[in-house]
Amino acid sequence: MPLRRHLIARSIAVAAALAAAGAPGFALAQAKLKVAAVYTVPFEQQWVGRIHKALKAAEARGEIEYKATENVANADYERVMREYAQAGNQLILGEVFGVEAAARKVAKDFPKTAFLMGSSLKPQAPNFSVFDNYIQEPAYLSGMVAGGMTKTNRIGMVGGFPIPEVNRLMNAFMAGAKETNPKVEFSVSFINSWFDPPKAKEAAFAMIDKGADVMYAERFGVSDAAKERGKLAIGNVINTQDKYPDTVVASALWNFEPSADRAIKLVKEGKFTAEDYGVYSHMKHKGSELAPLGSFEKKVPAEVVAKVKAREAEILSGKFTVKVDDGQPKSTAK
Repeated sequence: MPLRRHLIARSIAVAAALAAAGAPGFALAQAKLKVAAVYTVPFEQQWVGRIHKALKAAEARGEIEYKATENVANADYERVMREYAQAGNQLILGEVFGVEAAARKVAKDFPKTAFLMGSSLKPQAPNFSVFDNYIQEPAYLSGMVAGGMTKTNRIGMVGGFPIPEVNRLMNAFMAGAKETNPKVEFSVSFINSWFDPPKAKEAAFAMIDKGADVMYAERFGVSDAAKERGKLAIGNVINTQDKYPDTVVASALWNFEPSADRAIKLVKEGKFTAEDYGVYSHMKHKGSELAPLGSFEKKVPAEVVAKVKAREAEILSGKFTVKVDDGQPKSTAK
């Protein structure tokens, strides 16, 4: 065999041996990463929608093969996770707030699979990382806008469940509103559902009937109520101003791309470990932002806009830190 052909054949043999041995990053670099996600709510739900959006973007770039199942009941969550792991998916994402024990059991059974899950608890070595939408910084800024826009000094707030993931955003929003308007009072309600627009809408109507003229739309349905009654709304996680141009003033946006891209990179490199991805939702990592005021750019008082921009700069520079308060927010309106 000529020397050149011998060296080529030897190189192929070595490559095959390395791939068979599972050399970190080798086999994965040659093919798209297989990624799956398990969601308990529909893709259109805002929190899950942001995760889905980030993974679809990675798929569009040709980095991953992506499969997902929506509307999975808690009772079925472990089964679906396990099926995705057995099918050879290398990275599995989802939200396990109601199924922590079951999800962590699956991770233990598949130690070579990477899991990145929305969770209230800590990472679990070696392969179970956690994340959450730590977007309290833009929530604070959106509260500043709300405080400057209310005429009745009463803001209504409708949330899903009073858990840390929701509470911290509401508390940050309330603190921001108090900065620009110390007189503001809040009506707070939880609908005990992650996706029930009609119920959220009814809760918002009740607050508007009691004088609220700005609504914090933590759940879908709240902006619809505000629109029907000619009131204003502040968005959360996503920007729906294109659908409510005369209603949604500002929104605190969550960008899951920094978290997703980091996990994909680490899995491909064979370096994925159990860690808390919460920090990658911070503004300095571009994991969150205050949406442009858009149709309300000329309607928000100039002095309020100036205060918001100044505070935003201080957050990005590290001069100002928005407090993370996971305690359940309470109504202050009489």
